[in-house]
Amino acid sequence: MLETVMATDALVRRLGAAVKKAGANRGSGWFTPHMAAASRAILERIPLVDFTLEVRDARIPISSAYEDLRHFSSSSRNIIVLTKMDLADRLQTQEWLKHFGEQNCICYGINSHNKDNIKDFLNFLQAQVRELNKVDRSKHTTTVMLVGIPNVGKSALVNSLHQIGRISAAEKGKLKRAIVSPMPGETKDISSLKIASHPNIYVLDTPGVLPPEILDAEVGAKLALTGAIQDFLVGEQELAEYFLATFNSSDVYKQWKNLPSEEDERSSKDHKAKLLGSPEADVRKHKQYPTDHTQDFIVRCVRRTLLETVSSFKGNLENEEEVQELIKAQFVALQEVFHVPLGSDNDGIYKVAMKLLNLYRTVRLL
Repeated sequence: MLETVMATDALVRRLGAAVKKAGANRGSGWFTPHMAAASRAILERIPLVDFTLEVRDARIPISSAYEDLRHFSSSSRNIIVLTKMDLADRLQTQEWLKHFGEQNCICYGINSHNKDNIKDFLNFLQAQVRELNKVDRSKHTTTVMLVGIPNVGKSALVNSLHQIGRISAAEKGKLKRAIVSPMPGETKDISSLKIASHPNIYVLDTPGVLPPEILDAEVGAKLALTGAIQDFLVGEQELAEYFLATFNSSDVYKQWKNLPSEEDERSSKDHKAKLLGSPEADVRKHKQYPTDHTQDFIVRCVRRTLLETVSSFKGNLENEEEVQELIKAQFVALQEVFHVPLGSDNDGIYKVAMKLLNLYRTVRLL
């Protein structure tokens, strides 16, 4: 959705300007002294490793490119890995894989939470290593380094590779894990984990690194929306508005047309409650927390609300002012769904924005 659908120009310009401003502020922006040091350390190690895996977000495979790799000539030992495939449009991802193949780039799509997918990828890496060893028979250990911008899923991929590789090699011992966090920039140091034996393959997990400046407004907006840049640097409300703008211009909501209405869903629950009997019904009822936006019944309400607001919109999605009015109406409707007190106070808007962004980033709205 993100890489092909252009949001309204005003929102993109606004977010792009915020990203640019944050990048210019070296004291409190994303390019901290730690990130600068990490960037230098990674650049020093790239010529020393056997393979680099450039990890990109499958939703934004161009915008999430690791710019520092441009300092090195293209090589068959550089592999592009599109992570978070479960969050991306499957058909679009296949088109991107085809595109990179036509550019003579080795590219592989990954869902780090799918064991079979990880096993296949590990087999693919081992095949690449065996080809390398045919050329250099003196090598007994192969080193693979993951590089990428923040929050593209490097640590999750490392952990999955290490877990599957350790099991496959029947190695014992405590499982060392990389830290996985939804917050960008949590990986602080370069760490090494073994992912295969015979031949030995070690993978280096590195901190996420962004360029000091992001001048392209659309790239900045996409990176901010997918969580590569900390939300507070650009504004949670603006990010939620950008998400709604891209969502309203896409066809995602059309797949929800067969969702049962709230009344039908309530009737179905009442019917099940009668069949279960009073005690079981009370237990089921008490398990529903209206303020917990991650619960399934809330997610369904969010989908219905977005479907209804977009479907009933009679304006022009190309008109900036009309689109902004639609987004305002959606915020009001979502306040009720999320059980946030109605009103125009900033705290209520902030809560709606954060809940909506969380559902988007955790694939609940696909």
